[in-house]
Amino acid sequence: MSQKVRVAMISAWHVHAMGYANYLAAHPSCEIVGVWDDQPMRGNEWASDLGCKFYHKYEDILKNPEIDAVAICAPTSMHADLMIDAANAKKHIFTEKVLALTNKEAKAIMRAVKKNKVHFTISFPHETDKSILFAKDLVDSGKLGRITYMRVRNVHSGSINDWLPPHFYDRATCGGGAMIDLGAHPMYLINWFLGKPYAISSSFTNITGRPVEDNAVSLIEYENGAIAVSETGFVSVADPYSLEISGTKGFVRASGGVVAYSCPETENKRTEVNDFALSAPAPLDYWLDSIINDTPNTLYSIDEAVTLTEIMTAAYKSASNGKKTKV
Repeated sequence: MSQKVRVAMISAWHVHAMGYANYLAAHPSCEIVGVWDDQPMRGNEWASDLGCKFYHKYEDILKNPEIDAVAICAPTSMHADLMIDAANAKKHIFTEKVLALTNKEAKAIMRAVKKNKVHFTISFPHETDKSILFAKDLVDSGKLGRITYMRVRNVHSGSINDWLPPHFYDRATCGGGAMIDLGAHPMYLINWFLGKPYAISSSFTNITGRPVEDNAVSLIEYENGAIAVSETGFVSVADPYSLEISGTKGFVRASGGVVAYSCPETENKRTEVNDFALSAPAPLDYWLDSIINDTPNTLYSIDEAVTLTEIMTAAYKSASNGKKTKV
């Protein structure tokens, strides 16, 4: 492989596709060498903007030995076919969340990734937030004791202010609305902190009359008695993000780049922190480094990606039937 990872951008469908492409184009370890999109006009325009070739056929990208990797920003309904074919062609994979619409598809992608030993990274950017890393370190250290409760709220005003693209309300391609899109961040964080849950109960509502939910909450239960709450929506303006965790020895809250916590180490006094020493690589940086250095993908991994799909499918099943659903 050359000194730079040669990447093809796969679809401009997702709202973050342009941002990923711009990031990769400016990265010293990367070169964007191609674009594919199921909408040729959109793809041709994007390729022209990026100064690279537009491929009319996805398989031509996979057959090209001068392309090392693909960055997939396609509709979620297309993920399984695109990723399995890419893995079988030995192309490394970066993808926007979520991994797939069904557990069966997610596991098929995982098998292809592991069988072909390609470097896989999913975009879980909240795992790089320094305030969240501080909270994670507190939890992992045991300073908060046994964790009994966790809540993550992640919302924006995309529906009420009409800035989300219309195709983000297409259930067939997205798999749902606010929970599967924006709610993915609380879901993967809760799993990252507490592990795989036992059961989920969900309540999804519709404020703006779109075909999918735009206001959603899931209550997540663990066999050890811990409870977590995942809150999301496209219909909120104030206080867009917050994380709180309670344990038998203390608590931690993170919001707006400030962490407040209390535990025996602080003599049980509420303490605020806004300067953090911990850091983690951005998913795209991590992906490129793993390819160049051939290092294991232990962050933002295929296993985390599969678990997110499993949690999401349970959340949507619960919202549909009004019953607690096992994960």
